[in-house]
Amino acid sequence: MCGDVFLRATARGAGLFRGYRPDMTSPQGFLGFWETTGSAKTFTHPLDPALLDAHVPREARVLDYGCGYGRLTAELAGLGYRGVCGVDVSAALIARGRREHPELDLRHHPGLPLPFGAGSFDAALLFAVLTCVPRDADQEAIAGELGRLVRPGGVLYVSDVPLQDDAFNQERYRRFAERYGTFGVFETPDGGVFRHHPPERLRGLVRAAGFSVVAERSGSVGTLDGRRAERLQLIARRTAAPAAERVEPGRSGPAPE
Repeated sequence: MCGDVFLRATARGAGLFRGYRPDMTSPQGFLGFWETTGSAKTFTHPLDPALLDAHVPREARVLDYGCGYGRLTAELAGLGYRGVCGVDVSAALIARGRREHPELDLRHHPGLPLPFGAGSFDAALLFAVLTCVPRDADQEAIAGELGRLVRPGGVLYVSDVPLQDDAFNQERYRRFAERYGTFGVFETPDGGVFRHHPPERLRGLVRAAGFSVVAERSGSVGTLDGRRAERLQLIARRTAAPAAERVEPGRSGPAPE
């Protein structure tokens, strides 16, 4: 489901990036969690079909980045979206998804850039992915790559978790702030490392990747540990690309795997 902490980025699209190699502050390591314990989780972050329908037509080519085991990819297909591709950094989650949804196009890609041309997609989903990526540079790499892949005028649909104001979350933000250097990053007892964000951090990532926010929604959702959390949804439209980034008509389809 979550962004690879060992991602390799390039100067084009994702910007300068260095792999996140911590001193195993999480018992399983960040990526290791999603190859083991995390790969058996039931994800709960829901799609808002009405919000999606208002901005993304059924014929759109859609990238579900951080698709996990294909939960939302399958929901998109069920809603009539036929050009959907799911990508995740976790081999275990993709293997699970292929078992549960053999009809879906689910791909394991552990690094950036992804093997698609610029402007290959009309829309991209980034659902509860940034919350699993603790470091700024890693988040910026992912957002930048989606800025490369979504065509000018296309849509990025982000749903993630802002900072929570309840006592439970505030205590764990403070407890782990020194270890990770960011207020909002925390560990869970089962070995996961997650991040909650100031809302402006999420908006800023989207803007820096070349998108303009056109709609926002908030609400309460379930979490992996059975609690509730407030979420922020952003619908953002890709602004016109510079001439050097434009793709010739007829050459914008996804490259073969």
